[in-house]
Amino acid sequence: KHLVVIGGGVIGLELGSVWKRLGAKVTVIEFAERICAFMDAELGKKLQQVLKKQGIEFELNAKVTGVVATASGVSVTVDQKGTVKDIAADVCLVAIGRRAYTEGLGLKEIGIATDDRGRVEINAHFQTNLPSVYAIGDVVKGPMLAHKSEEEGVAIAELLAGQAGHVNYETVPSVVYTWPEVASVGKTEEELKAAHVPYRKGSFPFSANGRAKALGFTDGFVKILAHETTDRILGVHILGPRASYMIAEAVVAMEFASSSEDLARSIHAHPTLSEVMREAALAVALEDPDQVRCP
Repeated sequence: KHLVVIGGGVIGLELGSVWKRLGAKVTVIEFAERICAFMDAELGKKLQQVLKKQGIEFELNAKVTGVVATASGVSVTVDQKGTVKDIAADVCLVAIGRRAYTEGLGLKEIGIATDDRGRVEINAHFQTNLPSVYAIGDVVKGPMLAHKSEEEGVAIAELLAGQAGHVNYETVPSVVYTWPEVASVGKTEEELKAAHVPYRKGSFPFSANGRAKALGFTDGFVKILAHETTDRILGVHILGPRASYMIAEAVVAMEFASSSEDLARSIHAHPTLSEVMREAALAVALEDPDQVRCP
């Protein structure tokens, strides 16, 4: 009846979203001040609003100091800025992150170097410090995503065959399978500001999209970030129905170094959800030049 999730990251939100739809009360406890800290802040804020509207409760800036099994389930002790309280629940899911599964593989015994997080150290060609041993996937640096690992598998096979294998880590998409879904590729606004990259942005809501209205799922939006001078697409962030499908268009566009104008001038079938992508690209050009974000 009540699931407490420790960790407001991808896995915690996905499973919390599932159990909420199955009828459970769900409480998400997150140590940081916002959920999915890696995500574009505007997208993360909107995602939290949507999930809260669905009934998921959030305890942010909260530290779990203990979990005790009880006769009826569990009792979770939470310290939220000095205020301590106990939350009773049936089940507690700990989803505070993942780590490379390298223990017991015998890496130390044969002399393969690992970093302070247990990940295998490799060079640009996936080669470890032992020339005959290569490593890819979740045991090396980078996002722990199946499609990232798959691309590395293709690249290393090509390299071993004498070809030029390569993975463009700037265009690895990430997806959060809540409902609505979240999908992103490239830089966030926060990353562009930190790197002092001048950019413009355009966004468009699903609430103004005919297909989304017909489906009855209108929460969310598409946001496109483009370089202020070259108009090259630097990042695309989607919150909405079937975002995991729509992000592929953004990945292809960025692989070919497309501009937001390229996307805006590409004809999209009507009525489709992907029209929101084109509308967001059109919105980049409509932004007031005097409001260009140049930190």
